[in-house]
Amino acid sequence: MCRAVDLQQSVLARNDESAQALRARLAARGTTVVNLLSSPGSGKTALLEHELTLARERSVPAAALTADLATENDAARLKRSGVPVRQILTDGLCHLEAGMLARHIEDWLPEPTRLLFVENVGNLVCPASYDLGESLRVVLASVTEGEDKPLKYPTAFGLAHLVVVTKTDIAQAVGFDEEAFRAHVEQVNPGVEVVLTSVRGQQGLGILLERALAAADGTPPHTPVMARRPHEHAGHSHGGHTHATVPSHS
Repeated sequence: MCRAVDLQQSVLARNDESAQALRARLAARGTTVVNLLSSPGSGKTALLEHELTLARERSVPAAALTADLATENDAARLKRSGVPVRQILTDGLCHLEAGMLARHIEDWLPEPTRLLFVENVGNLVCPASYDLGESLRVVLASVTEGEDKPLKYPTAFGLAHLVVVTKTDIAQAVGFDEEAFRAHVEQVNPGVEVVLTSVRGQQGLGILLERALAAADGTPPHTPVMARRPHEHAGHSHGGHTHATVPSHS
C-alpha cells in the first residue's frame, strides 16, 4: 500500500514539474491555459463552443484542445466555432497530464494564441490531481447532477478557481436547489465564484471568456483553501495546486 502511494506521489511530482515548465513557456509567448473539468454530459462542450465563438467574434486569439477516451465528436463540434481545435485521444487514460498537453501543442498551437481552453476528460476524480500548467481551473456541474456533487468530489471542487453551473434552463424541472449547491461549494471552497449558465436559455454566456481574459491580463484568480493551506488536507502542493493523495488498494 505504501509503495502504491509513493509511486502516485512520484507521478504527481513529475507532472507538476512538467506543468511548471509548460506554464512558464506559454506565459513567455503570451498564452493563458484554462482547464475545464466536469463529469460526462455536463454540457461542457456546448458552453465551450459558445465561448470560443464569442472569442472569435471579439477577435480574441483562442484555441482549444479536447480530450476523450475515444471518438473525435467533441472536436468536430468545437471546430464550428471557427477557432483552431485539436483532439487528444487518451486511449483509456482517464485524465490529461502536463506532458501530454505539451506534446500536443508543440508545432500546432498558432501564434499568437492568447487563450488555450483545455476540455479535460469527463471525470471529476483523476483530472483533479493533475496540474496542466493552467492559470484558471474551472469545474462545471449541470443542474441534473445533484446539489451534493461538491461534497462527493471535494478535490475537484475544492481546487477550482471558478465553478460553473450548466443547463439552468431546466433547473426548475429537475428540482435543482441552488441554495444547497452553493452552500456545498462554499463548504469545500470558501469564497469561490459560482456562475449560473444555460446555452439554450442564454444565461451567463460570456462570463467564462471574461474570467479567462482577466486571468490572461494578470488578475489573480481566487485562491482555494486547499491550495492556500495544503497541510490541512491529505495531499501535497506543487505548482500552486494541492493534489489529494490517491488511495491505494490492496
